[in-house]
Amino acid sequence: MTDEPLERWAARRQGRLRKPGELKAITLGTGPQRAAHVDPDAPRLILEWDGFAWQPLMPVENYAAARRVLNPQPESTPAEQVEATGTVTGRNPLAPGTGRHRKPSP
Repeated sequence: MTDEPLERWAARRQGRLRKPGELKAITLGTGPQRAAHVDPDAPRLILEWDGFAWQPLMPVENYAAARRVLNPQPESTPAEQVEATGTVTGRNPLAPGTGRHRKPSP
């Protein structure tokens, strides 16, 4: 058996560890924790990982609000800014033809 160098093991372990600042939501309801969608109207508590333990960050009113906190919408691009696309050259791949995967004509 060959031993792995300590530096490589430490780097691999560090990659698996939870990063400080990571957020999660738990249901503030009776009974054990269950899937998030089971009781969508129950209040939630947002927790933040500080590197050692989960710390309470803020309460939110329901599942939808928790999703907005955990996964904020990316900033939208301005309407006047149009995405640049390159020119299409060559043959249209959807054009009729006798290609290998074309449906045979009746």
